[in-house]
Amino acid sequence: MFVRSNCTVNKFVLLGLAESPDVQLLLFGVFLLVYVFTLLGNVGMMTLVRTDPHLHTPMYFFLHHLSFVDACYSTVIMPNMLVSFISRNKDISFTGCVAQLYSFVFFGIVECYLLAVMAYDRYAAVCSPLRYVVMLPKSVCAWLVSASYTLGFLYAAIYTGCTFGGSFCNSNVIDHFFCDIGPLLKLSCSDRVLREKVIFAFVSLNGISTSGVILVSYLYILSAVLRAHSAQSRSKAFNTCTSHLMVISLFYGAGFFVYLQPSTSHNGLDKVATVFYTLVNPFIYGLRNRDVKVALMKHIKRGLCVCLL
Repeated sequence: MFVRSNCTVNKFVLLGLAESPDVQLLLFGVFLLVYVFTLLGNVGMMTLVRTDPHLHTPMYFFLHHLSFVDACYSTVIMPNMLVSFISRNKDISFTGCVAQLYSFVFFGIVECYLLAVMAYDRYAAVCSPLRYVVMLPKSVCAWLVSASYTLGFLYAAIYTGCTFGGSFCNSNVIDHFFCDIGPLLKLSCSDRVLREKVIFAFVSLNGISTSGVILVSYLYILSAVLRAHSAQSRSKAFNTCTSHLMVISLFYGAGFFVYLQPSTSHNGLDKVATVFYTLVNPFIYGLRNRDVKVALMKHIKRGLCVCLL
């Protein structure tokens, strides 16, 4: 997919988020707590969906995969970043950098398509509740999830190939806390205009296709909610969709800010934006749902009873 020239570096140096040792120690504590919370929350959500029969519906099937992807998405970056906070060694090998970027893009693309799939799921549940099971049988749900992973695999190969398709002769210092497309392209000493255009085109394609599905789905949902005669029905529909919209807004807003700009325009704000969209937690989306809360309380009570016996 990409060719290393004779002057390509063998390793990169990640500058990270801060240079001061005191600040790095503080950031280590903060991000360690966030990462542990993210892992526990997403693994807990996956376990809950698998073990509770009441959550064996298309919505929670998608949420299970979203939680898995989010846990992997964070794991691609966070452990290496945490080590860099407490270690003087901020190096990452060329191969390690390629693997990190590919994995990061893969899980990011899969998350985009899963969010779009979940928007369609909400459309089916709100606008056609009587045909919900018919519109989303197990075979269709499995196909939609498989397609999301397949597209992630293909697009990640394209992005990674374009990013590492040139030479890195000028410098090996990455002004970021992980191997990302923009900072890596800035280091390339070969012509990157065509590669940037290809990346921009595919980012736009992914963004427009997935956000288009989300927008159309929620326009139909909004229309159905406004036509509802019962205030209770409108409230239930809004509660179902609000958390999903929050996750979408954070993920897409930060993602578009970082990737829909030329590599020369990247600055320190990209790091802040990246922190937001790499730590999006779908388990928060799940915990706002009444069915998940009931299932969680049931498992907690069952665990307490076992402990007391």
